[in-house]
Amino acid sequence: MVKTVSVAGNISVTLQEDTRVIDEVVVVGYGVQKKTTLSGSVSSVSGKDILKSPAMNVTNSIAGTLPGLVVVAQSGEPGADYANMYIRGKSSLNENSPLVVVDGVPNRSLERIDPSTIESITVLKDASAAIYGSQAANGVILVTTKRGKVEKLGISASYSAGWSQPTKVPELTNAAEYATLVNEISPNTYSADEIRKFADGSDPWRYPNTDWFDTVLKTWSLQQNANVTMSGGTEKLQAYVSLSTRSQDGFFKNSGSKYAQHDFRANIDGKVNDYISLSLDASMRMEQSNFLSVGSPRLFRDLMTASPILPAVWPNGLPGPPLDLQNQNNPVVQSTSQAGYNKGENYVFNINAKVNVKIPWVKGLSLTGVAAIDRGLNYTKKFNKKYDLYTWDGTTVGTDGLPTLVKGQYGSSSNLVQQLDISKEYLLNLLANYQRTFNKVHDVSVLLGVESIENTSNWFSAERRNYTVSFPDELNFGDPNSQYSNGSNPGKNRWLNYFGRVNYSYKSKYMVEFVWRYQGSSKFASETRWGFFPGVSLAYRLSEEEFWKDSKLGRLMGNLKLRASYGKTGNDLIDPYQYYSLYAKYWQDFVTGDLTNNSTYYESLAANVKVQWEEAEQMNVGFDVTLLDNRLSLTADYFNNLRSKILIPQTASVPDATGMTDILPDINLGKVRNSGFDFEMAWTDKVRDFEYRIGLNGGYAKNKIIFFDEAEGALAWQKQTGHPMNSSLYYEAIGIFHNQEEIDNYPHMDGTVPGDIKFKNVNGDDKITGEDKTRIYKSDVPRWTGGLNISARYKGFDASILFQGQAGAVRYVQALGSKDGINYFKSFYDNRWTADNPNANYPRTFNRNEEYWVSSENPNTFWLHSTDFIRLKTMELGYTIPATLVRKWGLEKVRVCVSGMNLFTYAPHMKDFDPELEYKGDGFAGQGYPIQRILTAGISINF
Repeated sequence: MVKTVSVAGNISVTLQEDTRVIDEVVVVGYGVQKKTTLSGSVSSVSGKDILKSPAMNVTNSIAGTLPGLVVVAQSGEPGADYANMYIRGKSSLNENSPLVVVDGVPNRSLERIDPSTIESITVLKDASAAIYGSQAANGVILVTTKRGKVEKLGISASYSAGWSQPTKVPELTNAAEYATLVNEISPNTYSADEIRKFADGSDPWRYPNTDWFDTVLKTWSLQQNANVTMSGGTEKLQAYVSLSTRSQDGFFKNSGSKYAQHDFRANIDGKVNDYISLSLDASMRMEQSNFLSVGSPRLFRDLMTASPILPAVWPNGLPGPPLDLQNQNNPVVQSTSQAGYNKGENYVFNINAKVNVKIPWVKGLSLTGVAAIDRGLNYTKKFNKKYDLYTWDGTTVGTDGLPTLVKGQYGSSSNLVQQLDISKEYLLNLLANYQRTFNKVHDVSVLLGVESIENTSNWFSAERRNYTVSFPDELNFGDPNSQYSNGSNPGKNRWLNYFGRVNYSYKSKYMVEFVWRYQGSSKFASETRWGFFPGVSLAYRLSEEEFWKDSKLGRLMGNLKLRASYGKTGNDLIDPYQYYSLYAKYWQDFVTGDLTNNSTYYESLAANVKVQWEEAEQMNVGFDVTLLDNRLSLTADYFNNLRSKILIPQTASVPDATGMTDILPDINLGKVRNSGFDFEMAWTDKVRDFEYRIGLNGGYAKNKIIFFDEAEGALAWQKQTGHPMNSSLYYEAIGIFHNQEEIDNYPHMDGTVPGDIKFKNVNGDDKITGEDKTRIYKSDVPRWTGGLNISARYKGFDASILFQGQAGAVRYVQALGSKDGINYFKSFYDNRWTADNPNANYPRTFNRNEEYWVSSENPNTFWLHSTDFIRLKTMELGYTIPATLVRKWGLEKVRVCVSGMNLFTYAPHMKDFDPELEYKGDGFAGQGYPIQRILTAGISINF
């Protein structure tokens, strides 16, 4: 099989793929390098492996595939089903997102790239990223799209369809169980006969039993994907053209919520003569979204907390009452267009033009010029309107004997908001490449480049309110006396970059690489605008030594390479222009002698004229080894990174009495150390017609704050310094008070009764106070990540599975519930403390915020749950119909397959939610759109 790797402006290399050949080419910054002579820490995944996942978002497709890349899914909402990505964990107290470079152009988005067009994804994890300077401290992700090859023009088409559903939604108490819990808080609220009627459903008007999730959510939602590709070419002209469309429905039963994406890509390469070649890449994407007018966090919070003794829908089919009069919510109606809509269209245009000139009078020298233009346009239209709900007083009935329902309008006042966002980015660069081999043993490669990047964005929105039911939902039909407009143009960000790389290799045995970037950024004042970011790496192929080749170990190992690197990179992912003060309008005007009101302004945030980028010192040592005729390969790295000059607030050490804490700017004083290791190993073999591969990758990363601005006199166990980032203060829960005797013999808060949670008296003063809160050594970012990938092929059959795992992170999952209409988890009901069950897993039945141990003011480790999990991330089974048969049909190849994502999850400590689901709402887990489980079937045809 022939594989082509293409990189912005440098070279195009065609190679014969062989699982036993290690001399392959790897994409790096502004070029490619042989894997055998690579001295940096770099990992790659092929596009064909990414395509095995049916995920709509590429960030979810690469989870568990690359060592050192931490991918944590956040949401399953169509169009917003993104994941957070961190390379080797978190190192900054601010932004930790890696730089994404697509076909040589930085700052492009990875999430929405059509996965069928991806050739490979490469991650730069160490000093090799220094060539990207102040944007590379968090690592770099290089995406290379497919290109045409010198071969017969071929056309392929594929189609898949399937279904998605939530991986998990919380199981809640039913009406009878809820009434039982209410009685434990407020005895005799419900009689035994009323609880029986809740359970048996004999009187659904007076004693409903509502499963809100079942009422609102579908069992499955449709997902479709279609693609047509044309690829091929001659020595003079090659082309790759792709057209695709994808769509995914939402989880709601009676809603038109949906997301659709349509992509076009054309990558054209031409050769003018033996010295001049041209490339033109163009891609266009249109996204269409139809969301609910109410945000998914609000809706799923209501589904999770809604009382089961309230009717979602009355027995006659009319919608039930609001959950409460204050919020006036009812998820059954709010999950439909009756409450409005939130529609959007997003257009993205990317164009790269490239010319490469070989200098004939200097052997090995070439010049490459690249120009890129990115444009984005996002239009949203959100309409909120009142909706009809029906209430019943519980007694009034009509002549037919049925309850008399009263219709009322609920929800906030109707309003329409339309917004337009426009973004632009321009890139120009010029590269000089020099590559020569001297005396067959000295390989020299030099890259020099200059690059200019500029991006800007602005937006404008308009709003009108007070629409009547009969008027169209357009701005000119709203009340002109209640119209509002807003907008912003945050200015332009500009970067001017001078960079280079020098590689030297002697006999492919000793390798050294030096990279650098001298970069200026408009985000900073002229005094701190420029920075120099160097990196150096060394490699030694011990396996090329003659004494090694003749040894037993040498005969066992086909390749053994030792690597080390050190470099400095930067992070400028901060708000720009912090060297200017901010001013805000004062609430009170002043009046001049002519009785004119004059606005007054005050300095709301002082300038920091010395603000600059964060700096990251990155150290890495590792090795690569292959054994047993290259069937077994192993790569391992240890890293130790120090992030300094992190922007942090200085309000803790400045007394409030100064009156200045509100206007003090952030300063570059923070410091964090992040260290760990990652590895990748694989076994590849073939036994007659049976081919298989087993791959295992993993990583561990642990960070610690070295310096943070702390208040004077802060307790040692409460300081952020010395603890991981994002760690929080909690009372340490050490059990449950089983009886009054235990309460009497241990420090406790006022009002403590049996069944309450016991907090540790950290400072030993025999009292439980705020000084007993302690900062834990874990956060919501996993320390351990990994993946196990197994693939096999036998004749026309192929199969692959990917298990993903994470460990070392925690999430605050506090139980909700109250007698005033907030439901409880079923797991709490089954395992709560009672006098008859004193050794239960959970405390006694509570009323939300009336007990100290469920109060938002007293977070405690009892509700802190490990998010460790192992997940069957992807699975694919395929069959390629024999060529002798399909050629009779006039086709080249036909393959059918079934694939799945998130098919199984083992998370022993997260019983009620998916372990990756993000926080939403007021910080409690479960209030976001559920993570998706997907199952699809598809067919691909080559003509």
